[in-house]
Order: sequence, then structure tokens, then C-alpha cells
Amino acid sequence: MNELDLTTKIEGLKKAIAEHNDFAGTYTSDLAKAEQQLKDLGKIALPPVVFDDIYEAIEGGISNFDWSDTDNFDIEYGIEYDGKVYCESHDFRNSDDLAQMILEKVSRVFTEMECPEDELDTTEPDNHPVENLQR
Repeated sequence: MNELDLTTKIEGLKKAIAEHNDFAGTYTSDLAKAEQQLKDLGKIALPPVVFDDIYEAIEGGISNFDWSDTDNFDIEYGIEYDGKVYCESHDFRNSDDLAQMILEKVSRVFTEMECPEDELDTTEPDNHPVENLQR
């Protein structure tokens, strides 16, 4: 389905829901599915094996992070009138380190594609990729 088909289907389902309250449950679930398909229309589809690899890489990056290191957090304490101490704010400071660890794990699973768009032929007005010229 393309965007126009999905948009038309969504509008039709909304009208059907308004007209037929007795079938509202069926139409509502169909509407939710069509709206999700419209959201997912521009996404790149990956096989489940790839999602498993991504999940395992992220999980590996997070598990190697030192969550017990108090230098990774900014904690501000407060005191109540009855003398109880409480955590007023708790901020994570080293998100860049965590992101780098996750990126390293993910990059072990995947390789970055080389983009031929970086090597454009400037001798032609359309600036097409160089590899298309070498056929």
C-alpha cells in the first residue's frame, strides 16, 4: 500500500466507525493497524535476525557500563523539616560514554556502507556517482 491508499483507508474507517457503532471494535482495530502501517511506510524493513543482533549489541554496551561509579551521576540532596534526607535530583552525567560503548558494540555487528554519493563526477552537470561512469 502507498501513502494515498492508507490515507484513504483511514478516512473510510473513521467514517465507518461514526456510522456503525455496533461494529466499532472491529473498525477501531482496523483503523489502528492502518495508522501504524502509515507510520511504518517510510521505515526500512529489517529481518528479525538483524533486530536480534542490534538488541544484543545494545544490551552488551549497557551491561559493560559501570553503573556503580558515583562519578557518572550528579545527585543533589535535600532535607525536609523533620530531618529526613531525600534525593532532590538525580542526573546522569556520562551519557556520551554510554552511547560510545553502545556504538562500539553495534559497530562490531554491522559495517557502515560506503556511500558512492561522496565521489561525484563534477565534469558532468548531473553530478552522478563516479562508479556509474566506469561501466
